[in-house]
This record gives sequence, structure tokens and C-alpha cells, in this order.
Amino acid sequence: MTNEPNTKRVALVTGATGGLGTAMCKKLYDDGYTVVGSYRSQTKADEWKAQMKAEGYDIELFQADVSDFDSCGRMIAAIEEKVGPVDILVNNAGITRDRAFHKMTKEMWDDVIGTNLTSVFNCSRHVIESMIKRNFGRIINISSVNGQRGQFGQANYSAAKAGMHGFTKTLAMEVAQKGITVNTISPGYIGTDMVMAVKEEIRNQIVAQIPLGRLGGTEEVAHLVSFLASDKASFITGANYAINGGQHVA
Repeated sequence: MTNEPNTKRVALVTGATGGLGTAMCKKLYDDGYTVVGSYRSQTKADEWKAQMKAEGYDIELFQADVSDFDSCGRMIAAIEEKVGPVDILVNNAGITRDRAFHKMTKEMWDDVIGTNLTSVFNCSRHVIESMIKRNFGRIINISSVNGQRGQFGQANYSAAKAGMHGFTKTLAMEVAQKGITVNTISPGYIGTDMVMAVKEEIRNQIVAQIPLGRLGGTEEVAHLVSFLASDKASFITGANYAINGGQHVA
């Protein structure tokens, strides 16, 4: 890259070691950002970082429980001290705990709401004041098609993902005059390791419901993330970008 490291904007991707997170980190790195990521599992983080290094990506990882406000605060403080203030925050961390609602436990509800929705507040709250002071920021929230349409067995997940866009719309209005944009991306079924691990016959049934006739690519979502992080997207805020192959059109 032509820029010196200290002149690059810093992009934080939560849930960096997953399929989507990895693609986002690579794309942002390729596009000239200083990329950092969050993780929970030390073993997975070590393996991921070694793999990225082997592929030519120097991406620092910082541990945090994104469902915990103070843990996020410590992570952001460590990033600011070691790398610099966060310019682009991609709230990507997420889990599923699927079960029909009448069988869903309180723990399953709390785990998903905490990791998928409360984390968005936690991370955004710890970077927003610095963004306001610098008159620049990008917050990109990774939701889901199932937050737009609902999905059997995912009352917790769909509620969290729908809540992300409600958060996006309000925060976008509050910080628009400070040079900060806030947007949502709602992917459909993407060809991550998790989706590809589904039994082939089930996966074929899913694909049959997608008008484009295929799963989405992680790099397609990553490209959209990088666009929304760029100066070229500075007039876009409060929006929800569906990227689902036509599976749900709202």
C-alpha cells in the first residue's frame, strides 16, 4: 500500500475469525485500511492469525466478550493504545441458538441477544465519542435476511437482527452532522463453512428458494462492507442493504 500505517484509517471487525469476518478483514486490508479484529477463542485466534500471516495479511486481534460492556471498553482502549482510534466499526459478531420458541430457554435468548444485539451497543458506545471528536466515522452493522422476514426457530436471532437496524436508523440520525454514517447489511444464505457443513439435501433446499440459484459469496458481502466504509459512500446513512440473491424482497 502507498500510505504509511499511521495515515491509514483503522477498521475494527468484530467476530473476525468467522467466514464473513475473515472475508471482511481481507477486503478492508486489501483496500488500504489498518485492520484489527475481535475474538473470543484463543486457540482459534492463534490459528487464524497464523493463516492470515501466511497469506500476507498482518491483522492484529484483540480479545473481548462483545456481550460485556466493560470487556468491549478494555478492547477498544487496547486498540487505541496499540494501533490508534477506530475509524470504521463493523459489528459482525454473532451466534445462533435455534429452537422453536415454546422450547427456547432463557439462556438461549440471553446468549443471542447479548452477542448479536447488545454487542452493537457495547462496541458502538465505546467508539462513538472519539468519532464525534474527529468528525468522521463509519459504523456497519451485519444483520440478516431473517431479521427482515423471520425464521422458524429463530425468535431470538430474528429479534436481535431486526433490532440492529432499528439501532442503525436512530444512531444514523443522531450523528449525521458529525461526519459519521451508520448502515446495516442484511445477508441471506452465504457460503460460509457453517452453511457448507449443512447436509447437502438441506442445502439444496435452501438454494432452491433463492431466485439467483446459488449461495452468496463471503467476498460479495465484504465488498459491500468496504464500499460503505469508503468516502464514496459518505451520503449513505441509515440504510439497510439486502444481499440475499432475491430470496426476500422488501
